[in-house]
Amino acid sequence: MPELSRFYGIVIKMYYDDHNPPHFHAEYGSEQMVVDANTLAVIRGRLSPRAMGLVMEWAALHQDGLLRAWQQATNMEPLDRIAPLS
Repeated sequence: MPELSRFYGIVIKMYYDDHNPPHFHAEYGSEQMVVDANTLAVIRGRLSPRAMGLVMEWAALHQDGLLRAWQQATNMEPLDRIAPLS
């Protein structure tokens, strides 16, 4: 699964040719969460409150990039990296 971004030990990934709705995967240690890229609602899983807050802050800042990456993944194109949260 291609990595879109990495910050504070959190890894953001997206699968190629994945099912709808557009979404991304966030991993922090052994914790995993899947987030809808349109609404930023958690689809499944969970992260610690601090990690979840960082992911949601990052996603709100980069929602357009996430949706662009979804289109790239759907079209089996290389995914653009998205800047980490700093």
